[in-house]
This record gives sequence, C-alpha cells and structure tokens, in this order.
Amino acid sequence: MSLNKLPALHNWLRLRHLQLIATLADTGNMHATAQQMGLSQPAVSKMLREIEQMLGFQLFDRQPRELVATEMGVAVIAYARRTLNDSQHFAQELETLRQGGYGHLRVGAIFAATAQAVPRALLQLKHQRPLLTVELLEHTSDHLLQMLLHKQLDLVIGRFTEPRQQEHFSYQEVASEPFLLCAASNHPLAAEAQPSAPDLEQWPWVVYPPNTPLRCMFEQAFIDAGIQFPRNRVETASVQSTLHLLQEGQALALLPEAIARQQVELRQLALLHPPLQTPSLGYGLIWRKDELMSANAAQFCEALQQVLGEADNRSL
Repeated sequence: MSLNKLPALHNWLRLRHLQLIATLADTGNMHATAQQMGLSQPAVSKMLREIEQMLGFQLFDRQPRELVATEMGVAVIAYARRTLNDSQHFAQELETLRQGGYGHLRVGAIFAATAQAVPRALLQLKHQRPLLTVELLEHTSDHLLQMLLHKQLDLVIGRFTEPRQQEHFSYQEVASEPFLLCAASNHPLAAEAQPSAPDLEQWPWVVYPPNTPLRCMFEQAFIDAGIQFPRNRVETASVQSTLHLLQEGQALALLPEAIARQQVELRQLALLHPPLQTPSLGYGLIWRKDELMSANAAQFCEALQQVLGEADNRSL
C-alpha cells in the first residue's frame, strides 16, 4: 500500500471494519462472523473485499474449511484488536466519568509485586479515589507486556523479557526482589542447617518455565554453585500451584522474598540455606512509550513508590 493512500484510508476505515477483521480472525469463518455481527454472509464477504481493495493486499487466504490470516493480515488484525480495545476502554471511561466516578485502571503485575506492594498501593489509591474501578491481573512479564502492547492494560509492574520490548515501552525500576529457597515446614531438609549440593539434587523442584528471566537466573545460580539443574521438576509460573506442590509434596522452590516470608510466618514453609547464591532481579513500572499516562495510572505509580519507600525504611 502506498503512503499516498494513508489519508484516504484513515477517512474510510471505520470501527465496523476493524470489528469485522477481528471477528474473522477469531472465528476463521464468514458464516460465524455474519451471525456474530448481525449481518448476512454476502455482506461480510463484500465488506472484506472492499477492505482488501483499499489496503491493496489480502488479509485472509480462503481455504476450503477456514480463513487463514496472511502475513500482512496478521499485522492488520493486531492493529484492529488494539484499536477496538482502546475504543472499548475509552467508552467505559467516559460512561464512568459521566456517572460521577473516577474511571477505570487496568494493572498487570508479576507475582513478586502482588505479594504485598501492589495490594498496599491499591488500598492507598482506593482511599484517595474510592469510586475508581481497578482491574488487577497477575501473570508473567511476557504475557503482561503483550497485553500492554495491545492496550488491554494501562500499566505493568514487571520486567523486560526481550531487548526489543524497550522499543515500545518505558521502564522505571522500583524494587529488586531477592529469591529464597523454600520447602514445606515438615520437609526433611527443613531440619538441616545448610543442605548440601547432593541434598538439593535428590529432591523434586518447582521452577519457572524456560526462557523466562527468572529461569535464566536460576540456571546460572546452579551453574555457579556447581549443582546440576533439577531433572525431576515441574515448570510453572503459577504461585498458587507452586505453594500447593511445596506444602503437599516434597518439592523445593525459589520464591520471591515477600511470598516466602508470608508463608514462613504462617508456618506453611521453611527457609533453607543452600550452597548456592540465590539471585535477585529488579522489577519496575512499564508503560507504553509516547503515550500520556492517565491521572489514575500516575497516582497509582506514586502510591506504589511510597509503599516501597516505606518498606525500605522499615528494613533499615
């Protein structure tokens, strides 16, 4: 498509067209798309042809049983979904403000942050803005950053997982979280002052999935200590699943300090002192570049930094 067509495209392309593109991508079927959008199948087919003619390329390959997005189509589908998410959030924000509220804030956070810091910051924010609706999602950084890119989140508390993410997002580090080795309070190793390398190798482990920043750090910690990385392992990013496997089984795991100490206080877990240097990894506030942060997001950032500052002062 020539750049000369862009002004005409902006004037012609409507949210209805973007909705059609996103729905076709979801269903892979013109008949199902027509039903969902309340249109006839010929109308869907005609609208798709008009969009493709305006763009100058096919969005979908017409295969016998389904529509499959082309390489160029994948990029257009991603744009359509981002724009629709942005429009939906805008409409919700306006309606809430019209009714006298403070709007919505959608925050994604990694588990290290949601153990204590984020809930305390949200309590402070809700005290200041009681009618603000907050959506909080816990997940891994890579998943949250994809949602942030597609405008399904306003802000992420996490860390970069790939260098190219720095092209799209701004980052401000707010904390560095140590990781501690844990086992169930009744685990045989809990009674030992310092488990040996063979001790650690003989027990099952719960570890983060491959290619995540934490997994890479853990693997390096094992290499530095001369300990074989666990072969008997469960790989998960779920904190609840990890805690269950520790409490109900004989597994070992490295957990963020905030989560580990919570569980030790509840007498569910015990801290071990292994012959390996347990890592620390920073995390921070991440938002989309070249986009003005909303007042709600900015106030949440202030609350989070205040909570973390108070925690640092208590630890001194």
